[in-house]
Amino acid sequence: MKKISEGIKITTRVQFKEEYSEPDNNYFVFFYRITIENFNNVEVQLLRRHWDIFDSNGIKTVVEGEGVVGEKPVLAPGELYSYESACNLESGIGSMSGFYEMMKSENGELFQVEIPEFVMEVPYMLN
Repeated sequence: MKKISEGIKITTRVQFKEEYSEPDNNYFVFFYRITIENFNNVEVQLLRRHWDIFDSNGIKTVVEGEGVVGEKPVLAPGELYSYESACNLESGIGSMSGFYEMMKSENGELFQVEIPEFVMEVPYMLN
């Protein structure tokens, strides 16, 4: 999935990781890769993240915190930053969406960038 908001392009990719999952124990692991690209003409910094995680069994989890994977990346105009992380579900089908809180370095202005919803699904569960 791709989305541009506030001059920031967010691209998401997700992959089921069977080798880390335990289907018999309702534990399904997904890796996701996020790429953040700055199309603004000013430097920006990612300060915080907010995730809404939905499991198809009805459980909703909210995850908030500083930065991403222990970093608060700064992106000059035209730069991009990518990182990988993981999420586990109990049902094997779910989704994630959310936003990043970012700041324009030149004036300290805060703004939010939408993270497009992406679906996590165990491939064999759809057959």
